[in-house]
Amino acid sequence: WDFLILFFCLPVVIFNEITKKRLLEDVSCRIVPFMEVSSLGVTTFSLCALGIDRFHAATSPQASARPIEQCQSIIAKLAVIWVGSMTLSVPEILLWQLAQDTSPVSGMVTEYCTMKPSSNLPESVYSLVLTYQNARMWWYFGCYFCLPILFTVSCQLVTRRISGTEKKTECRGTKHSQCESHLNCTIIGLTIIYGLCTTPENVCNIVVAYMSPDISKQTLDLLNLINQFFLFFKCSVTPVLLLCLCRPLGQAFMDCCCCCCEGCSPDTASSEGSADSKLKTEMSSSIFFDKPRESPPPLLALGTPC
Repeated sequence: WDFLILFFCLPVVIFNEITKKRLLEDVSCRIVPFMEVSSLGVTTFSLCALGIDRFHAATSPQASARPIEQCQSIIAKLAVIWVGSMTLSVPEILLWQLAQDTSPVSGMVTEYCTMKPSSNLPESVYSLVLTYQNARMWWYFGCYFCLPILFTVSCQLVTRRISGTEKKTECRGTKHSQCESHLNCTIIGLTIIYGLCTTPENVCNIVVAYMSPDISKQTLDLLNLINQFFLFFKCSVTPVLLLCLCRPLGQAFMDCCCCCCEGCSPDTASSEGSADSKLKTEMSSSIFFDKPRESPPPLLALGTPC
């Protein structure tokens, strides 16, 4: 979803700032806020899901030998996160619309997006969208800012307390402890980046809500632009941070890039090197799943039936 934000929303915003014309007109005014709020929801619920996974890993009686999660289960969780985030963002499509304004100095017509429900909506839908508009600031602050941060901090505190209690009673494997610590650092890093990038927008929303009569339209447009670029910065940094902190995922990504650059017919030496790197990657423990040790293959009988 971060890549979708960068490839679709960022060019639309830059084009609007340069030309004062809205690319795709009314469609972009509705789709861009929808995708941006959906991005916040995807990140929020993903952090909550990772916090729950770490809590289960710490409280599992055999945490060092948990089976690998099935692909169907992972796809189901991702579907719930994505569909749920997009469903909660549907009011954004009905809330925004395109507006035009003429500059008194230059006389140039500028296009901008305004938060105003259309009067052509059915009465029941219009009242719901209006209610969402009035509660949007606190919904933004509570669901997309407080929820992921408090949830992640609570899960980390409980996990650390349980891990500290278990270390006193039994000594876990050093490799497993390092993997757990590395994963917890990854989740904390993602939460810190998310919190730093969403704090300015929430502060601006609260300030504007109580001081909007004293703020000019140019200042509001500037604040909105800064908030959008903080979101773009978050979408740019999060994948890089994940690839850097998650070493198996980063190694797999680099192997895929190297395979694409080498071509379809690598020589024997490169194929042997890629085989060795693949073997090392498979032997390394996964950062998101606690891979159990595979039992050694059974010994083959020596000799022949004769």
